[in-house]
Amino acid sequence: MEQALLRLVIHAPTPGALERGRRNAANLRKLRPDAEIRIVANAGAVAAALDQPDPATDSVLRICGNSLKALGREAGGLTVVPAAVLDIAEAQAEGWSYLRA
Repeated sequence: MEQALLRLVIHAPTPGALERGRRNAANLRKLRPDAEIRIVANAGAVAAALDQPDPATDSVLRICGNSLKALGREAGGLTVVPAAVLDIAEAQAEGWSYLRA
């Protein structure tokens, strides 16, 4: 039986949530390698993402541009979206499931 397309956006607004979100993404990838995954980091998670890179999940990480600007930092090669709220809302409008880490 063919499995349904699985698309999950994981919201990480804190350093702890980013850590959990990265684990969630890695675990999901093991179980469903075909799943589409996004981790959207904003607020306190942005500095954590910049300070503690994770090669296993940084390819699916999206950093809030508003939070990045507030920190006065550069993205260091990570994907930046204009606003986490917009990215999450658009993903849900496109049928992605939402998980707050």
